[in-house]
Amino acid sequence: MSGAGAGWGDGYVTDITYLPGYYPHQSPLHLNLACLLGGAAGLDLTPEHPISYLELGCGRGFGALALAASNPHWHITGIDFSPAHIAAARELAAEAAIANATFIEADLSDFAEASRIDTLLEADVVTLHGLWSWVSNAVRSGIVRLIDRKLRPGGIAYVSYNALPGWQQAIGMQRLLHEVGRRSATRSDRQVEAGVEVVRTLIEAGAYQLSDNPLVRTLLSHADHGQIAYLAHEYMNAHWRPCFHADVVRDLAAAKLDWIGSAALLENFSPLMYSEQARTIMARFDDPGVRELIKDMCAVRCLRQDVFVRGARRLTATERDAALGEVMLALRCHPDQFSWEMDVPAGHMAIERPFFGPIVAALSDGPRRVSDLLALPDLPRRDNPGELVGILVGTDQALPIIAPPREPDAIVRRFNRAAAARFVRPDNFNTSMALASSGTGAPLPCPMLDLFVAARMQECERLDPEGWAKLLGRDQPDTEQQRLAAFIQRLIDDRAPLWRRLGALSAAAAP
Repeated sequence: MSGAGAGWGDGYVTDITYLPGYYPHQSPLHLNLACLLGGAAGLDLTPEHPISYLELGCGRGFGALALAASNPHWHITGIDFSPAHIAAARELAAEAAIANATFIEADLSDFAEASRIDTLLEADVVTLHGLWSWVSNAVRSGIVRLIDRKLRPGGIAYVSYNALPGWQQAIGMQRLLHEVGRRSATRSDRQVEAGVEVVRTLIEAGAYQLSDNPLVRTLLSHADHGQIAYLAHEYMNAHWRPCFHADVVRDLAAAKLDWIGSAALLENFSPLMYSEQARTIMARFDDPGVRELIKDMCAVRCLRQDVFVRGARRLTATERDAALGEVMLALRCHPDQFSWEMDVPAGHMAIERPFFGPIVAALSDGPRRVSDLLALPDLPRRDNPGELVGILVGTDQALPIIAPPREPDAIVRRFNRAAAARFVRPDNFNTSMALASSGTGAPLPCPMLDLFVAARMQECERLDPEGWAKLLGRDQPDTEQQRLAAFIQRLIDDRAPLWRRLGALSAAAAP
């Protein structure tokens, strides 16, 4: 196999595998919500309506398989350039006996013209997370042609990418890492380590472009936490290029995609993101591309998460609000841990208690439709379902779901167990993962350690935080194992009730 810049990889990192992870903004339920907030018709996601989901650059397949396990009536396809990634995804699918997921090794630069594309189902949703920033023009063109051929009219596309001007401070740093790395080592992880060492040395020497740079601090933090595989895939690709939003919109227009909005839902609420003066300037321009450029100039936004529809059908305000009223929400946190205040780019946000208090209380009893929440007695107003959904889901305190949760079925239990056994290590407890769940259609986002604890509770007859801590931290000193055991106990006390309520953990699991 080859590192970036050599061999069959065409400059893409292929000698080490990417980290597993779950990115909830790729969920069709979340993307459907983003479409509605943007005033565009979404998909029919009722339980009786199966959809086809296609992920380009699926990595080791964790996210695709979490969706497949949670939605056995959907058809999930993942495509990746790396045979190691596809092999890992197929192994996990086989271990969990997931029959509704297919993984394909393919070069996206020419897959749209390959004969085997005819076997690929027309997709309702296509997603690619980060990939657009890392690949050559030939691959980007191939992605556009594939979407043009296989995303059905009215289907949703999600494209996240390193954005300009947010990344402009890091362009020199990335070039330095890449040039130093490829002259210092063959393996991509060692290239990263060599590049990071030079960055640190230059900072000590007072290098102007690296000093007091938030993106450089983020890079060094990832290195300090041992996230070398992430850094290799993020920075060491030969075709690494951040993008302006308008250029991405222009390229994807060839696939007849209409830009709708951001999958980061709070970004669709300008008063939370931008000053009044900035919003006044934006309002002078009818062109959405110019408005988005002004937003990107005003915001600290290094990653854009753009949502597109192939042939968008625009909704009236009445149609949009009616569709939002049908959305079902589930609370992602204990009501006592609900965050009522938080910092946002435009300042400080205090969530309105007279309006949201009764709503949070109702959701603590179980999932509810937005229309039912707006019909609760004593609400001060009932006219803005978009605000209700955007704030609750956008602050990661509620989750859109298809239907009420059920007891986890065998597929969900097998997937959660297999994923925990495969991926959990002491150095990745905080990696963003998910628990598959039954009934809801939505995997439950969680840190890696939650995945391990939930799987142990599902499989073991009794709770054993001390034993589980020793299993995970067998090479750690006793004091670290004791701290881990205490943290596992807190997860059992605080998080397990949520796992049970949302169909990720059986009621009969270890009490």
